Amino acid sequence: MSTSALIVIDMLNPYDHEDADVLAGSVEKIVAPLRSLVERARDRDDVLLLYVNDNYGDFSATRDQMIDKALRGRRPDLVEPIVPADDCAFLAKVRHSAFYGTALEYLLLREGVEEVVLSGQVTEQCILYSALDAYVRHLRIRVPRDTVAHIDPGLGEAALRMMERNMRADIVTAATCFG
Repeated sequence: MSTSALIVIDMLNPYDHEDADVLAGSVEKIVAPLRSLVERARDRDDVLLLYVNDNYGDFSATRDQMIDKALRGRRPDLVEPIVPADDCAFLAKVRHSAFYGTALEYLLLREGVEEVVLSGQVTEQCILYSALDAYVRHLRIRVPRDTVAHIDPGLGEAALRMMERNMRADIVTAATCFG
């Protein structure tokens, strides 16, 4: 049983969308701390590591196809360091929240998870909405600020403040995340 879950959100991105260049600049800053956090989570028995990623409208895409598409995209250097291991849990999502239309809630309940650690992209969109959905499910929330990427810096900071104030999220760093 895991008491915490590190959820890596939407990091398998081909960076071929309208805000890709701005987002990629922010992602460049989080890849190293996120990779370190993922490695530490893999070494802990009390942390469930899982990836939840947008399927970008391709409802027939498998996990391997989503990874391959991201690695063949415009910024494989941002994807390669954080590709999920074969034995890592992986859920495809279709909207902003990692909970919406996925088996995430069931998986967390089955594993006895009481706290989610949210990482990935985009802070002011998918991270924020996933935090809200975690909060209404009575899960503790932790967000390492150096493992979430934004499109708009001001909105990213506002989203972190909202999560902290309105959802009682602990805003931490990757280095301090698991004590």
